[in-house]
Amino acid sequence: MADVLPTVELVADGTAIPAAPHAERFAAGHAADDGRLVSAARDGDRSAFTSLYERYARVVHGLLVARVGPEHAEDLVQDVFLTAWRRLDDLRDPAAFGGWLVAITRNRAMDFHRRPAEFVELPEDVPIADDASQRAEARAALDAVRTLPEAYRETLVLRLVEGLSGPEIAMRTGLTPASVRVNLHRGMKLLREKLQR
Repeated sequence: MADVLPTVELVADGTAIPAAPHAERFAAGHAADDGRLVSAARDGDRSAFTSLYERYARVVHGLLVARVGPEHAEDLVQDVFLTAWRRLDDLRDPAAFGGWLVAITRNRAMDFHRRPAEFVELPEDVPIADDASQRAEARAALDAVRTLPEAYRETLVLRLVEGLSGPEIAMRTGLTPASVRVNLHRGMKLLREKLQR
């Protein structure tokens, strides 16, 4: 897989990790650029696929964090992009790459929940983090976000975990800027209510 996908490290809340909803309405220039990159990748240009990876890795990661949790997201990001690489020729409209990738991401998250849970016994000498209380608070907040309705959950994770701005979320997911603002506002209101309980 290393020869197909680049290793990309994204940072969210100080933790090293690899790095959308309703993706029908991309800006014309954005979709056209995706189309050019997809066409080049189909012709064997791996750097074009690397550009697509860099453009969408945070979105894919955010959607996966919202659906399966951060502990599984890194591996699943790689699975999503490997699937996209292998099935790139199946994409009818190269300019629709973003929406197609979001669909692959959501399907991969559903598949993840269908598989039986795997348990691995940890060695006894696993180091304990000094900032356990901060991690517990962050985990509680993320757990609360994951209980929100899907549109709010995904938008909040892309904003709070992945650090994307409202316009970046709109551009990469196909949501209108107004929808992103509404989702962030309503999602934050619901999140505050949940965290105050």
